[in-house]
Amino acid sequence: MFFDFSSAFNTIQPLFLGDTLQLSGLDHHLTSWILDYLTNRPQYVRTRECQSDTIICSTGGPQRTVLVPLLFTLYTADFTHNTAICHRQKFFDDSAIVGLISNEDDRDYKELTQDFSLWCRRNHLQLNAGKTKELMVDFRRHQHSPPQHQ
Repeated sequence: MFFDFSSAFNTIQPLFLGDTLQLSGLDHHLTSWILDYLTNRPQYVRTRECQSDTIICSTGGPQRTVLVPLLFTLYTADFTHNTAICHRQKFFDDSAIVGLISNEDDRDYKELTQDFSLWCRRNHLQLNAGKTKELMVDFRRHQHSPPQHQ
């Protein structure tokens, strides 16, 4: 199953990220610098001669920067539920859960997708249901209807 996060880089919670960086052993001064970079940022929109009012932003990260995809990867690094037949693969702001279902036993796959969905809610990450897709490959020689997952 391929999961897409809604506005992924805009959902980084600096305090949660700071905890993650500290737990991973990153230097306190560098962690503080990153948190300063992400919080209390002035932001506005400009089109030709018009400019919006400035707001102060303290979640997410500045768009089109090299650092923000790396920070998002670190922000989401603590989800590690893997089994012998199911695992999560990350692609910066997207994730895929890959599982081998044999003999119609999809319990590990269902458990992993449910755990991932719960983890997303706890970490203030919203999944984009419209872009979340499931790909099923059936290597059996005879046709059966594949199990449907919700």
